[in-house]
Amino acid sequence: MIMFLRSLAFNGLFYLNLIVQLLVYSPVFFFVSEATGWWIVKNWARSNLWLLEHVAGIRSDIRGKQNLAPGPIIIAAKHQSVWDVFAFLPYLDRPTFILKKELLSIPFFGWFARRMRMIPVDRARRGGAVASMIEGAEKAAADGRQIVIFPEGTRTAPGAAPDYRQGVFRLYEALGLPVVPVALNSGLYWPRRQFVRRPGTIRADILAPVPPDLPRAEFLDRLRGGIEERSADLLAEAYARDGYVPAASAAKPDLDDEPSAPR
Repeated sequence: MIMFLRSLAFNGLFYLNLIVQLLVYSPVFFFVSEATGWWIVKNWARSNLWLLEHVAGIRSDIRGKQNLAPGPIIIAAKHQSVWDVFAFLPYLDRPTFILKKELLSIPFFGWFARRMRMIPVDRARRGGAVASMIEGAEKAAADGRQIVIFPEGTRTAPGAAPDYRQGVFRLYEALGLPVVPVALNSGLYWPRRQFVRRPGTIRADILAPVPPDLPRAEFLDRLRGGIEERSADLLAEAYARDGYVPAASAAKPDLDDEPSAPR
C-alpha cells in the first residue's frame, strides 16, 4: 500500500511538473539563447530526479561519467524506462536524441524538441529513415554535439532478449565517431506499462568507448556484449540488494512515445 501511494504521488507530480514547466517556459523558450534553453531542459531533468528520490524513494546512481568525452560522440544506451530519457541530461553538454518523427506533432513537447534540434526519424519511410537520420546526425556532429540513440529502438523489459537494430551501426559507420555504451537496470524500478514505482537505486554504467572504424561484426559484438553483460550484472546486483526479479517473459517490443532508432 505504501508503494502504491508513493507511486500515485510521484506519477501525479511527475506529469504536473512536466505540464507546468512546459506552460511556464513556453512563452520565453523560443526567444532565449541555446545555453538558457539547455538550462531549462536540464532543470526539468533534475527536478524529475529529485521527485523520483524524495517521493518515490528511487535514487539514481550513474557511474563512468568520465567516459563522456567533450565534443561529438555517439551514446548508445540500453532502454528500459522513461528514466533513460532524462536521467543523463544533466551530465551531457548539448545532446541530440534520435526520436520518432511522430513526437514532433505533440503540442509543446514537439515544439521544444524542434527548438533543441532533436533528430526525427520517419520509420514509415523504411530505407529513407536511415538516410534522414544520418543527415541529421552529421549536422549535429559538425556542431560538436553528442548524439544519443537507443539501439533496440524501444523500451524492453529487464532480462528480455536484445534486438539491436542497424541504425546504431549505420551512424557509427557514417560518422566515424567513438560509441559510448550505457548499461542500466532502470526497468526494475520504473517498469514500462506499469503504474508502480519500486523503491531502490537505479544504476547505470557508462562504459569505455568503442573506437571508430571497426568492422561491423566486431563493432556490434563489442557494443552488444558490453551493454548486455553489464546490464545483466546490474540486474543481478539489484535482485540481491532489493529483491526485484526481472519479468523478462513480459518483454515485447512496442511503439511507444519515446526516442527510438530505425531498423
